[in-house]
Amino acid sequence: MATSTPTPPSADQLLVLLEVARSGRFTTAARSLGLTHTTVSRNISALERALGGRVLVRGSDGWALTALGERAARAAEGVAESLARLAADEPADPVAGVVRMSTTDGFAAYIASPAVAALRQDHPELAVEIVTVTRQAAQHRSGVDIEVVVGEPAVNRGRAMRLGEYELGLYASPGYLERHGAPATIEEAVVRHRLVYFVDSMLQVDDLDIPRRLLPGIRDAVTSTNVFVHVEATRAGAGLGLLPCFMADRHPDLVRMLHEEMHQRLPYWAVVHPESWRRPAVAAVVGGLREQMAEQQDALLGR
Repeated sequence: MATSTPTPPSADQLLVLLEVARSGRFTTAARSLGLTHTTVSRNISALERALGGRVLVRGSDGWALTALGERAARAAEGVAESLARLAADEPADPVAGVVRMSTTDGFAAYIASPAVAALRQDHPELAVEIVTVTRQAAQHRSGVDIEVVVGEPAVNRGRAMRLGEYELGLYASPGYLERHGAPATIEEAVVRHRLVYFVDSMLQVDDLDIPRRLLPGIRDAVTSTNVFVHVEATRAGAGLGLLPCFMADRHPDLVRMLHEEMHQRLPYWAVVHPESWRRPAVAAVVGGLREQMAEQQDALLGR
């Protein structure tokens, strides 16, 4: 009896997979491609039948690629690049297209944003999508090309690069110090004051668990997952804020205290997923981030 010949994957199916892999969501991919959620799902199912296996698996942050899916995504990137070159009226700048990255709030605002702005002066077809989140690097592709995290990542897949480091310091507003006094020792800070920092129960990064070591037993005043809330709550006099120096030192109404006892340097690392390394645009963004870190090194370290 004759066996049926498998239908090879189509370019459309591969391009749909690429968009789902980049966004991590069927709905987001559908909006980007001008399709319905059902059409995206149907294309993924057809691709899996053609390849004989799963190309996506549901992760904590959306859909992630399987090993088979990563091979298919590499092929899809080649299709997308070929179509872009075909449609161009002139030789295409390889540093083009959308690069997706995730990073912390402060890094996004003060490092990534000026780095991308500088790159776009020479590469106007480059677009960068930045998702802000404070977490560890994902073990599987999480819909982004570059993840910038605090602390050295332990990843089995992908390439990790140290970008540089920044310093945390203890700050308060003049009004707060007038009402409560400045702590002369760590012990006094713990007993007489309260802290502005991350929500302890939601903190996913071990390197940021510093107050529990340097200020053991201090009670919370205001906690948030957003570091800009830390800065503004400290400026408003809510308590003592443990803040990145490159953010706090921008505000003349913040006073740094216990400089010798309360300082901690933390590293920023970039994780680039294997299939993203082939894209010149991704490499250019990583290079831009490293240059921006070097330019701002004094501010990052509170000097």
